[in-house]
Amino acid sequence: MTDPFNSDAAAPELFTWEFATDPYPAYAWLRDNAPVHRATLPSGVEAWLVTRYTDAKQALADPRLSKNPAHHDEPAHAKGKTGIPGERKAELMTHLLNIDPPDHTRLRRLVSKAFTPRRVAEFAPRVRELTDRLIDGFAERGEADLIHEFAFPLPIYAICELLGVPPEDQDDFRDWAGMMLRHTKAGGGGGPRGGVARSVKKMRGYLAELIHRKREALPAEAGPGEDLISGLIRASDHGEHLTENEAAAMAFILLFAGFETTVNLIGNGTYALLTHPEQRARLQDSLAAGERGLLETGVEELLRYDGPVEVATWRFATEPVTIGGQHIAPGDPVLVVLAAADRDPERFAEPDTLDLARRDNQHLGYGHGIHYCLGAPLARLEGQTALAGLLTRLPGLRLAVDESELRWRGGLIMRGLRTLPVEFTPAGR
Repeated sequence: MTDPFNSDAAAPELFTWEFATDPYPAYAWLRDNAPVHRATLPSGVEAWLVTRYTDAKQALADPRLSKNPAHHDEPAHAKGKTGIPGERKAELMTHLLNIDPPDHTRLRRLVSKAFTPRRVAEFAPRVRELTDRLIDGFAERGEADLIHEFAFPLPIYAICELLGVPPEDQDDFRDWAGMMLRHTKAGGGGGPRGGVARSVKKMRGYLAELIHRKREALPAEAGPGEDLISGLIRASDHGEHLTENEAAAMAFILLFAGFETTVNLIGNGTYALLTHPEQRARLQDSLAAGERGLLETGVEELLRYDGPVEVATWRFATEPVTIGGQHIAPGDPVLVVLAAADRDPERFAEPDTLDLARRDNQHLGYGHGIHYCLGAPLARLEGQTALAGLLTRLPGLRLAVDESELRWRGGLIMRGLRTLPVEFTPAGR
């Protein structure tokens, strides 16, 4: 199981706290020396890491790499250590991240209408309202933790409204999601998975109850802007064969995938702008002139440069596969390292440079192929709205601590800051 690429070279140590702070030098080494590398994860699971752009794009679209964990030839010590803690026991496995066609095709079609460009555009004013309301909460203080006070609650409230979670219940979702955000390792090991599993169980129980309540009160005809859970129920009741478990799992994964990616997009993006003052000044000048072009290309560049999803979710070989010259056996897990692929100098000019005006930017931050992120249009809207709000409403925005004091969450799939303390000129002064 050794790599055929410079196997005598000293490989960098992966999955340490130092690695979590800046994984990009290690990924550069892997791209050059072991682009398809078999690694033992902190959880004890062994998986292939794919780090070059061309190989990554191939793997993301390869139908021989299944999303279904049933194809994992897992040893006893790895049992249950892939995926989201607690989802198996909570009967939440039948969601888009764990299934293949034809079930994937059927379920994705049912929810795709909630994320069309038109539906997202209709939701834009509400995202701006949420953004302003959250900034109002700390604008007069002159300081804030932008993760906990802004980047985290914004997508939670947004996705809750899309799903149809009543306002009086949204703070419960915020608490459960907070537990998952703090502790989920998604196969990375080293975290209190039991706490995450309890939150998943509570969320599952609530979703079952909410689906039952909505089904009882569902009107005969869908109204404009019908919430997503009601739409799933309606599809199920009209012969689409959507089980209650599938509906609950779909709502669960849309919440889970729909909030943490955006938390990290806003957090990582703000941090990158604060540590690249020339790029930030260009964006502020563009926003002050009423332009949106640089904001739109800028968010794409932030997704490429230090995106919210470091590693794509699990895939499992269903037959012998060759990627980048490396032979992979059936049952082996494959992890596509998006963060490494999106800094590949064979694909991107000056990949370690942040350039908000970058045009040739076919990054893999939201994946590729049939599993391309369904919520990407909403995440882009939230990212653009959040960054524009912060840069226009908080004069003198700056880090409140030295960069060396910031800590990154030590997971496997997601990449994000634990906190982002900032200072700025208080409102009204």
